[in-house]
Amino acid sequence: MTNHLLTACADIGSVAAGNFGWWSSDGESGRELSTLAESIADALNDERPVALGFECPLFVPFAENELQLTRARPGEGNRPWSAGAGCGALATGLVQVAWVLRAIRASLKSPRTAHLDWEAFNKSRSGLFLWEAFVSGKDKSSTHVADAQTAGEAFTKSLPNPGSINAVACSTPVYSLIGAAMLRTGWSQSSEVLAQACLVIKVSANAA
Repeated sequence: MTNHLLTACADIGSVAAGNFGWWSSDGESGRELSTLAESIADALNDERPVALGFECPLFVPFAENELQLTRARPGEGNRPWSAGAGCGALATGLVQVAWVLRAIRASLKSPRTAHLDWEAFNKSRSGLFLWEAFVSGKDKSSTHVADAQTAGEAFTKSLPNPGSINAVACSTPVYSLIGAAMLRTGWSQSSEVLAQACLVIKVSANAA
């Protein structure tokens, strides 16, 4: 499937302020949510499988202990989801991710399935796989499109088994923001996605 797979990634941020950018492995890019949604829908309508990443936290810990609720996820280091840039990206992503998913689905000629599990997606060889990109600190580029490209290329490099480099594996239950977006936009009808984490690809300048 990897030769046919379209990989795309969006760097979440204000469109009005010029802080949003997206890139795809087909060589396309842009700075609008609408052009990203159109590109992904076109690929799905052509029956291509698509792996779409968003550079913002897509799930957060849902720990039993109240003192642990805002702790960094394993693998985040000094860039926790609950502070600074993480908070801003999370809040913006709440609306932008759902907007993109709604726009994609509205443009489909026939129903497609969205996946958070790579093995299920790989087995189906169709539909939409959703993942989280993590680009921070010295790994940030000079433009938002470039950040999206860096993350997208990191995902492509991880094939055929991106799960082997999953950067965030929570030992506690999670609250899935991407699952909530899938429910809100009709990509899923199962509340189980609210407790499902997704794959996180963390860009590293030191990666081989």
